[in-house]
Amino acid sequence: MTEQEFDQLLGKYADVVVHIGLNLRKGQRLLIRGILEDAPLIRKVTESAYKAGALLVDVAYTDERLTRIRFEHASPETLTEVPNWILTRFEEYYERMDAELAIASTDPELLSGISPDLITANRKALMQKLEPIRSKYENSSNWCVIATASPAWASKVFPDLSTEEAQEKLWEEIFATCRINTPDPVAAWTEHTQHLKKYRSYLNEQRFTALHYLAPGTDLTIGLPEKQLWQGAEAEFKNGIIGIPNLPTEEVFTTPHKDRVNGTVRATMPLNYSGVLIEDFSLTFENGRAVKIIAEKGEEALRKMIEMDENAGRLGEVALVPNSSPIGQRGILFYNSLFDENAACHIALGNSYRETIIGGEEMTDEEFAANGGNKSLVHTDFMIGSGSLDIDGIRSDGTREPVMRAGEWAIQL
Repeated sequence: MTEQEFDQLLGKYADVVVHIGLNLRKGQRLLIRGILEDAPLIRKVTESAYKAGALLVDVAYTDERLTRIRFEHASPETLTEVPNWILTRFEEYYERMDAELAIASTDPELLSGISPDLITANRKALMQKLEPIRSKYENSSNWCVIATASPAWASKVFPDLSTEEAQEKLWEEIFATCRINTPDPVAAWTEHTQHLKKYRSYLNEQRFTALHYLAPGTDLTIGLPEKQLWQGAEAEFKNGIIGIPNLPTEEVFTTPHKDRVNGTVRATMPLNYSGVLIEDFSLTFENGRAVKIIAEKGEEALRKMIEMDENAGRLGEVALVPNSSPIGQRGILFYNSLFDENAACHIALGNSYRETIIGGEEMTDEEFAANGGNKSLVHTDFMIGSGSLDIDGIRSDGTREPVMRAGEWAIQL
């Protein structure tokens, strides 16, 4: 594409992020988190946000190379140091119910070769620091996660191309999967969200007590809470704004019951966890907890993540995505959960979202757990969907209904 064409598409992408993803309101402030390579899009988003009436756009940049340098050269005992101003910054924005945009474009190989012990210690320290804020202000304001075609990420996805060619190719994929290159992206997103909401409504009506997954290497039964609440497409935040938290998105999701997951599941895509790739892995669950872990690559990192806290080895999300989703159809491994999770069905280890249990946002931690919700410092999605996956919904009387066959919806809506 020409430079002018790219600039126009980048502007359309920024407008979709501001008006559809965030649904930014006049008078709101916007906090953007991204890496240095995200700057071209961040500038476009900033322009669009001010045109929409933003009071202030505040950008928190990070430099990936500095992250790598810290792990390589800092004293190991200092990797748990987290400054208090991080809490103060987030709390100010969340208290005001301002908007937040996170850009997920990091290098999948950023921390390759770094000790999993160091990565886990660093990540746990940060999560522990942020946990009080997360618990107090969860979904208090409109937020959205997107991505840009950073050079390192693009080169990982398209290793046979030059960096410049890989970036252009990845941008094309981002624009396509986010419906930016359609004649009217706003109309396209409106139609898409209505489509997803039909499946969300249907699953909420059925009240399945469990889902049974069957595929090569997978025979897994996931129990569902009695008060399960399926979500997807749009989300209504506590400040009254309705937005789309993930761009792109193709999923409907809820929480498993933390104590009622049994069987074995095999991942169908690599997992990029904090800059470490975990590949060809499977997990076996008994009464909700992962008791057996096997991985061809990155097994130690996976084990350390599951040992992060007492509930990191339980499931906190179950999401349904047809294999023929626009992202799945592209046949590209993105090494980025924002995209890969929208190519296939997935589950997540760790924390449950409060909004996936009826009344969950008003429950105490004890009440949330009693209703099947899981509380953890981590929330790590990994993909288990394929063209060979069958899923049955199980009712309270033991009868079954096909939900997915060969990776596609068996439900006709």
